[in-house]
Amino acid sequence: MKGHGRRWWHNLTAVAVAAAASLAVAPALAEKPLNPLERPTPTTITAVPIDFDRDNPGRKEFGKLVFRAGLNLYAKSGHFGGFSALAIDESGRSLLAISDAGSWLRATLDYDGRKLKGLDDAVLGPILGADGKPLSDDRQRDSEGMTLADGDTQKGTAYLSFERRHRIARYPFNTQRFGPPADPIPLPAGTKGLSANRGIEAMTVIRAGRLKGTLVAFAEGLASGAGNLQGWLIGGPSPGRITLKRPGGFDVTDAASLPDGSIVVLERRFRFSEGVKMRIRRIGAGELKPGALIAGEMLLEADDSLNIDNMEAIAVHRAASGETVLTLMSDDNFSALQRTLIMQFTLPEIKPVVAGPRG
Repeated sequence: MKGHGRRWWHNLTAVAVAAAASLAVAPALAEKPLNPLERPTPTTITAVPIDFDRDNPGRKEFGKLVFRAGLNLYAKSGHFGGFSALAIDESGRSLLAISDAGSWLRATLDYDGRKLKGLDDAVLGPILGADGKPLSDDRQRDSEGMTLADGDTQKGTAYLSFERRHRIARYPFNTQRFGPPADPIPLPAGTKGLSANRGIEAMTVIRAGRLKGTLVAFAEGLASGAGNLQGWLIGGPSPGRITLKRPGGFDVTDAASLPDGSIVVLERRFRFSEGVKMRIRRIGAGELKPGALIAGEMLLEADDSLNIDNMEAIAVHRAASGETVLTLMSDDNFSALQRTLIMQFTLPEIKPVVAGPRG
């Protein structure tokens, strides 16, 4: 498609994305499934390859990242969608994601060499409440953030954060069961001002360095007096509040830990006049200190002239080649106007922290 035809198609796509992305700020319009899944259910996922730059498919470098591959995902299930957080195992082949409709997705990532080409062996299942039953009340099941506390994507313990009834809980899980929650994590000081739909959106556990084991959490849009974003270091050796600078008025949607003890933060901005935008920043380990005002390093900023949607989830793994791979996933809000996208980028020159000799 060239010339006027391509421009027409891009304008139409931009309008659709802008209209659909409005659901991110008006979730009552979203068509979440009314009833929860009763049990784990195998699901077939169809994957259609996408380029990040539709007009220039050969372009692979965007900001400081290198695009690997992307897919548009479809499934014949009313519970497929709404994905707000994910984890990828160390092999890069096992995915665990959660939906803000109170469900989880587990799948095997299929590659053609280093290029992601599909999702196999997919299963959707319910997140369980304290009573051992699937979460059904929409005020209770709005799961937004997830990070592994221990184990891997097949079996372990994860921290989950929820909006509306704001809470963080520790969830044991295996391949057939997610929950019930083991125990709640006290919300940090300063969260009383969270509105119903602006809760703790992003969480990650630092994997290396002096803050190893610390849970980092960010509220989606809770601003300080200067308009910056609030976050917290929970547990670990130096707990306390942190503040993230907010250039451009973006909101935080997810975070993931890097092998050197730093983290990446995924951000989103939506305006009716300009559509949806996405940003990824890296926050160095040295910036993560109680009381710090953090700027971070810009890795990528994109608007809907590139192939994005409502990007909400990010995970990190280290490929066998040694590359640090960022996997992103979008939340389609269960809307026919939006898409479930998954895409991967590499971040050059990130090395794991190696402990020095003792004694």
